[in-house]
Amino acid sequence: MPTEDTQDLVARADTAARSVTRAFGKRLLCLPGTHLGASVRPQNSFRALLEPWNYWWQAQYVDCLVDAGRRELTSGVKFDGVSRPSAGRLASRLVTTVRLRNFLRFENDYFDDMAWLALATLRLDGLAEATRSPCRRRNARVRESLTLQFDSASTDDLGGGTFWNTKRDFKNTPATAPVALFYARTGRPESAQRLLDWLKARLLDPETGLYLDGLRINGTDTALVADIYTYNQGPVLGAMLELGGKENLQRASALVEAVSRRLTLDRTNVVKCHGDGDGGLFTGILLRYLALAAADARLPRNAKDTARAMVFDTADAFWTGRTESAHGTLIFSSNPVRPAAETYPLGSAVELSTQLQAWMALEAATSLK
Repeated sequence: MPTEDTQDLVARADTAARSVTRAFGKRLLCLPGTHLGASVRPQNSFRALLEPWNYWWQAQYVDCLVDAGRRELTSGVKFDGVSRPSAGRLASRLVTTVRLRNFLRFENDYFDDMAWLALATLRLDGLAEATRSPCRRRNARVRESLTLQFDSASTDDLGGGTFWNTKRDFKNTPATAPVALFYARTGRPESAQRLLDWLKARLLDPETGLYLDGLRINGTDTALVADIYTYNQGPVLGAMLELGGKENLQRASALVEAVSRRLTLDRTNVVKCHGDGDGGLFTGILLRYLALAAADARLPRNAKDTARAMVFDTADAFWTGRTESAHGTLIFSSNPVRPAAETYPLGSAVELSTQLQAWMALEAATSLK
């Protein structure tokens, strides 16, 4: 496990934050006071309006900015210099711009997308409280609206769980787990526990100890989608830690060990990744929650040490494989054991998702020092 000191880790996270915000951050239609993450760079601005804009990537972007904002509070220094907006201000602008870009509403067709944004605004409110920012009341209204969506999607069909989207033909871990975590963090532990219990009963694979993707409804039949993704394990772990209690903490420890056995690369503590596109975010999300496990005094020492090793070694691999763009910002690989110069050859398009993933990894490592 790498032995970088706190100053080095903070410098790495700040550099990642500057690289992402400078390379991908943009105004929406040149409107002042707006901020949004471009899905890819380089990008034609007009064409970008006609392409998917990846709502849930923006939610992860908010989360990363909150991480940077918390470090700003500790150090008293802005991550991108005194003349540029603070991370918290950018995050607040980003939430506002998501609504503008989403046609003046926060609701969309995917309950997991909305859950990620609700979780991010909850963390942003914690940052706002610490800085006495006025955005808390506005974000509370956002969550009130989105909570109604989660309640409507968390039904007794298939015995429980949360639907993935408004088609209501797929109940899965990607939606159920972040909704459970949201309920756990907003004073609804019973609702959260019911969702976790459903995941355990219907989607926990006893052979691997990991959570499968979901159950698809085909007329009167139900088909198991048995894919295993890194990010699905993350919010399940987070919800268990948030709820606490003997059984949840035992499950959390078992899940950390299962991730270590099944989702790391051979003979390393480096967590595997899932390429680019949406998959480019997956492992970064898992590392966020592994960092929470590593810092949780209620877990056994071996589980904490295992989680810590995965966070540090994966973050270190992303940092080691970085390269520099022509504009002086860093580019991180979509694969932690391959250098960015290979996964993103000179002149190729780079996606926001993979850069957020590396940034999340570096923030997770910094949080443990």
